[in-house]
Amino acid sequence: MPATQTSLAPSVVVVDSVPDGKVSDFLTGKIVNDTPEEYVRQNLEKAVVRQYRYDARNCAPEFSIKVGSSRKRVDIAIFRDGLEHKQENVFLIVETKKPGTSPSNRKEGIEQLQSYMASCLNAEYGLWTNGDDRYCFAKRSNATGFTYEEIIEIPAFGQSEADAQRPHRRDLRPATADNLMFAFRRCHNFIAANEGKQKPEAFWELLKLIFTKIEDERSPEISFYVTASERSNATMAGSAKSRIQELFSRRVVSKYPSIFSANDAIIDLKPTVIAYVVSQLQAFSLLASPVDVKGVAYEEIVGSNLRGDRGEFFTPRNACRMAVTMLNPQPQEVVLDPACGTGGFLITAMNHSLAFIEADERKNWMDPAAGTEEERQELYRRRTEYLSSCVNGIDLNPGLVRAAKMNMVMNNDGSGGLWQANSLESPHTWEQSLREKIRYGSVDVIVSNPPFGANIVIDDEDLLAQYELAAMWDKDENGQLSIRRNANGIPVLQKSQPPEILFIERCIQLLREGTGRMAMVIPNGILNNPGLAYVRTWLLQNVQILAVVDMHRDLFQPRNDTQTSIVVMRRLSAEEKAIAQSDGLDYPIFMAVGEKIGHDKRGNTIYRRTAEGADAIAVRTETISEIDPETGEEILKEIEVRERQVDDELPDVATAYLRWLGEQS
Repeated sequence: MPATQTSLAPSVVVVDSVPDGKVSDFLTGKIVNDTPEEYVRQNLEKAVVRQYRYDARNCAPEFSIKVGSSRKRVDIAIFRDGLEHKQENVFLIVETKKPGTSPSNRKEGIEQLQSYMASCLNAEYGLWTNGDDRYCFAKRSNATGFTYEEIIEIPAFGQSEADAQRPHRRDLRPATADNLMFAFRRCHNFIAANEGKQKPEAFWELLKLIFTKIEDERSPEISFYVTASERSNATMAGSAKSRIQELFSRRVVSKYPSIFSANDAIIDLKPTVIAYVVSQLQAFSLLASPVDVKGVAYEEIVGSNLRGDRGEFFTPRNACRMAVTMLNPQPQEVVLDPACGTGGFLITAMNHSLAFIEADERKNWMDPAAGTEEERQELYRRRTEYLSSCVNGIDLNPGLVRAAKMNMVMNNDGSGGLWQANSLESPHTWEQSLREKIRYGSVDVIVSNPPFGANIVIDDEDLLAQYELAAMWDKDENGQLSIRRNANGIPVLQKSQPPEILFIERCIQLLREGTGRMAMVIPNGILNNPGLAYVRTWLLQNVQILAVVDMHRDLFQPRNDTQTSIVVMRRLSAEEKAIAQSDGLDYPIFMAVGEKIGHDKRGNTIYRRTAEGADAIAVRTETISEIDPETGEEILKEIEVRERQVDDELPDVATAYLRWLGEQS
């Protein structure tokens, strides 16, 4: 049995509440209406403080200014450091609008922002966004008054305008809240609108640029950028395309030949489109951005482009975290997802183990927040060794494998252990590198959500012949189930079998005897349908059921409403299996019901309520990574985050399971 480990989740304490339909303002804590426009503003408020590093005390939402003879309210006013909140001290203005608002709208668009900038005589910069569109301006003085020049990015605190337009590594900022999701969606929509490409084609071209951005961040000198003139001038945009294309060919295609073939070596986008996409991404540090922030952004574009028609329903991240926490994979253990999709389960398991490695290394550093060059190199060596030897995924869909490799690289790497193959076929048919890596009885931890659905069946006789669960099973006079065999003792096969049943057996074949453990999403029909009693009999003869968590029907909504459970199990040793088949094994099983999963059937987030019916506000401590402006190196920093608490019981289920597991030993 694995050693128990307390949850690594950040501490959360409920400290306040807000009424239904309200939200606590990030900057002031005041209660405001929860509207689509407010959603955009709250994301920008978080970006102003966490990404642009302005002191919250120098920021004011809904700041009243005089415009002509009337008074207007600026969505976010940012003042010069330490100065009184007066109109003449406004340095930067942010205007946020609800999604769908046109930038050219005379009352709500860019003209409104510019009128506010004109009325605040010392305001130098402005930002307008509706989430999907984003414009930055610098106010320039001339003989007749002011002009407004569109720029690529507003300066962060203490940053010059020149550095904001042409960032160096020290200027890159981790993304916060949903701002990276906004940027990815903005880029994807711009490509689709300006290139005449179908959405999937636009998606792959965007991923080429995201990959180029990630690889560029690993270089001492940043080359993934465009200048304002390159973005605004079609002729000069050609030089930007040449620079980015050369970077893609030299750094990405050569490094990841399994992802980008010779046919993928060209970024098939117009120079002006490349310039726009680069301008939207260049200020972020994708490598330093939190895993969940990147996960939300990536899933936003993957989900609308690559969901297949073979029962592929990607597992929500909170369910991935619960399953991985319950399994508690250790850095020395081989992890596999044989139906990996875009890699959600694998990334969660990978980062779980990497957290152990990093904590183990940092506790021995002279300065745990920023180690020496030698200390960081040792951490990098251990991470690289783990990623190359322990993280593995297989999927039948080549598009999903490619997307998973990209997702893995964006989330700490590990893409070398992903293969396109049919996990249900005989391992002898797999390519040699996969056969050498994954064999029967070689895997310590499996975490998976295999494809399921009434419209997909396996009917290939040679494939079915590998599985006892593909055979016909008979019940004797004592009610005991056993495999039906012909006169030669060969199992009589069913005509077809759904893949989710075969995946159960294949995964257990791959687990180490006695110690290998697995968490799998299983349709509840397998657990309670009388006609599938033989599956349950086979399971009890081959594994120890550790836990069954009955998941809410809306887990995979809005795309699928199949009732599922996450089942945690351990493969029996040969001795245990013999006892299980003859007399049966007697042991306790952890049972739980995940009634609250954080979203409804439409996919909308559900927030936790107080006893009075108000939304609960929570404070949690979050460890983030930032780029040290002086050294350019990554450092860890703890910040306090106040936010509405999602009504999600799955972390509590994982904690309760680990506590229960510890009590069994």
